[in-house]
Amino acid sequence: MELFSETFQRTPGGITRTVSAGSLRGVSSVACGDIDANSPLSHQWWAQQLRGTPTEIERVGAIHTVDFFCGSGGLSVGAARAIEACGMNHVPLAAVDVDAEALGVYSRNFKPQAALATNAASVVDYHIYGRGEDAELAYEPELVDGRLEALVGKVDLVLAGPPCQGHSNLNNHTRRSDPRNMLYVSVAAAAIALRTRALVIENVPDVLADKTNVVGAASKILRQAGYCVSTAVLSATELGAAQTRKRHFLIATKGRTAHVPVGEVAGLLRQPPMTLREIIQDLAIAPHRSFMDDAPVLSPENRSRIDYLFEHDLYELPDLQRPDCHKNGHTYPSVYGRLSWDKPSQTITTGFMTPGRGRYIHPSQRRVLTAREAARIQGFPDTYDFTVDGTAPSKKALTKWIGDAVPCWLGYAAVLAALTGY
Repeated sequence: MELFSETFQRTPGGITRTVSAGSLRGVSSVACGDIDANSPLSHQWWAQQLRGTPTEIERVGAIHTVDFFCGSGGLSVGAARAIEACGMNHVPLAAVDVDAEALGVYSRNFKPQAALATNAASVVDYHIYGRGEDAELAYEPELVDGRLEALVGKVDLVLAGPPCQGHSNLNNHTRRSDPRNMLYVSVAAAAIALRTRALVIENVPDVLADKTNVVGAASKILRQAGYCVSTAVLSATELGAAQTRKRHFLIATKGRTAHVPVGEVAGLLRQPPMTLREIIQDLAIAPHRSFMDDAPVLSPENRSRIDYLFEHDLYELPDLQRPDCHKNGHTYPSVYGRLSWDKPSQTITTGFMTPGRGRYIHPSQRRVLTAREAARIQGFPDTYDFTVDGTAPSKKALTKWIGDAVPCWLGYAAVLAALTGY
């Protein structure tokens, strides 16, 4: 029996997608007036999803989730897409994050039964001996928060994106030995305590270089608890996203059937990347709707640099126009760069509203990306609500929530791999 497949078919008035994952099968359709014969149907499907076009899905069951380190909900966006693609309802039971405002954004969009503004490591009691593949649990992990303890045995899928700053190459101080890195293992312990059927953990690829081998330790204690485990580094562009970004995923499942390894599922989903033209070109002429469409006011120096690019039809700013710190021999050549309509974006980071922090200048307008454009590139639909108590969040918070999110395409692939174990 084929344990995973995804197909798209042109139908009168739209596109139909059929997904099979393990014992699950879902058929969904989206209206699409003008279908481009030169563009993959999958690209046109995702474009409609991002614009908030309603999807018709016949749902036959539910997948109950808990999201640790949920942030504003990027990983859950991809997870919800995967769950619905398989003909199931996404039912969030709980979300956990120390950022109360981000947790509020998550709650407005997903409406979990419980929202816990706390450190995810504080909700589970566990201890391990040894490191990496030599790790062993000293005793059975136990939840110490009553709200989560009430969910034991009721959770189908745990999602987690523990802080990656300790592993990131952008962290030059505590890289590879940051105490935050052990939060990765805490998630595995919490999943075991919840007796979840499946677990998805994402992080930066450099998590594999952690000095204490947190991926090895988490994998070992999960296998000891009876889970089937697979890991892989997934590329967003290889999955069709309009963004060059890679993330490491660990998938663990416990069921009658071992899940299809996440790397194999990603291979089956492989397709050409979408371009910025497909993702955000319509926004260039769309009416202003909210703070999400505001472009930041730039300094005279940065406005002059952007003018130079457009007046000379350039996409790379010459050294002569750069500040001294970004001249000859600089390690970030994309800074002050202009994006191209016919290519994917560079990685969206928290600096997407600052030209000196990456290639974030709009392809055809003399400005940097707006929050809505960056959110779309990350996979958030236009209907996603980033307000805080009904008002616009601070620029710092908004760029963090969008820039730190996991691109939807990556979470989609990872969760589909987990669901093949059902």
